Amino acid sequence: MNMKTFLKYPLILVLSFLLATCGEKESSNPPPQPPATGTFVNPLRNGSDPWVIGKDGFYYYSQTMGNRIVIWKTEKMSALGTATQVTAYTPPAGASNSANVWAPEIHFLDGKWYIYYTAGSGPDGTQRTWVLENGNADPTTGTWTDKGRIFLADSDFWAIDGTVMEYNGERFFIWSGRPDLSQQKQNLYIAKMTNPWTLTGTTTMISEPVVSWEVNGGPVNEGPEFLSRNGKNFLVYSASGCWTDDYALGLLTLKESGNPLLAADWTKTMQPVFTKNTTGKAYAPGHNAFFKSKDGTEDWILYHANNNSGDGCGEKRTVRMQEFTWNADGTPAFGSPVPTLTAKPVPSGE
Repeated sequence: MNMKTFLKYPLILVLSFLLATCGEKESSNPPPQPPATGTFVNPLRNGSDPWVIGKDGFYYYSQTMGNRIVIWKTEKMSALGTATQVTAYTPPAGASNSANVWAPEIHFLDGKWYIYYTAGSGPDGTQRTWVLENGNADPTTGTWTDKGRIFLADSDFWAIDGTVMEYNGERFFIWSGRPDLSQQKQNLYIAKMTNPWTLTGTTTMISEPVVSWEVNGGPVNEGPEFLSRNGKNFLVYSASGCWTDDYALGLLTLKESGNPLLAADWTKTMQPVFTKNTTGKAYAPGHNAFFKSKDGTEDWILYHANNNSGDGCGEKRTVRMQEFTWNADGTPAFGSPVPTLTAKPVPSGE
C-alpha cells in the first residue's frame, strides 16, 4: 500500500512518500514492447495495488490512483495495458474520503456492484475503509452511490485494504488495521457482514506481524485476499514495509469447517509464499489479486512489484501477472515472480 506508517519514519522518507503516492500521476516507467502473438510480457502497466474481477466475458480492473477511483474494462487480461477506462468516482474536495484514495476493490454482491476502498481527509490517522454501490449491469456505466464508511466501533482506529470473503453462505469483511491510535503495527482483522456495507458483532484479529520476514522496515500485515479451492480456504496477505525490497506475500489457512471469526482456526505459514526475484527485476512483490483465465481452466495471480532495488513504495511500481498452480497438500504454489520482459503464453482462452 501507500505511505501507511510514515509517521514513524524520517522527514525525508515522509516527503518522498507524499510526492510518490498522493496524486494521480502514474509511473514514469516506459511501456513494455509489444510481445509476440499469443504471448505477453510483464509488466502489464504502471501502477500499484491491483485488483480484478471477471464477469460476463469481461474483466474489470482497478488500482490506486490517489485522488479518485478508475475502472478499466477489457476482454483480455493480456491486453490490460490498452484497456478502456472510466473514472467511476471522485470524492468531493475537503471530505473525509477526499485524500489518499487507495486500493479499490470491485465486487459483485446480491445483484449489484460494490467498490471497497481506503481514503481519509489527508493525515495518515484518518485513513478508513469506504463503500460505493452501483446497480447497473456494467460497473463502468451508471451511477456510484456513496454508502459511507464500513466499520465497527471496537476497531475504529485506522483501517485500509478492505476485502470481502464469502464462506459457507456468509460474508466477512477483512482489513488491515492498527491495535490502537498509538501503534504503527498493522494487523489483519475480520468481522461479519449483515449486508455489503454493514458489519455486525465484534472485531477479531486473525494475524499480526510476528515472524522475522513480516517486519522488514516495520511490522506490517496488509492487503488480505481470499482464495478458495476444493474446500480449502486461504488468505494471502502482504507483509513488511512496502517501501522495502522485502515486501512479500504470506499465507493463512482456515482449518477444515473452521470459523473465520476464531483466530485459533487460522494457521500461518511460517515462511513467505512469494518473494522478490532480484535477477528477474521483481522487487517487493505484493498486494495481489486473483483471477481465472478466460476459459476457466487456469488460476492467475495479479500483483505489483518494482523493477529495481530501492524503488520504494510509490509511482515506480508496475503491475504484473502470472499463472500459478497447487501443491499436493492443496495449498497454492505461486513460484517466483516471472522476470520482466520474458514472453509467456497469454491466459488460456485469450
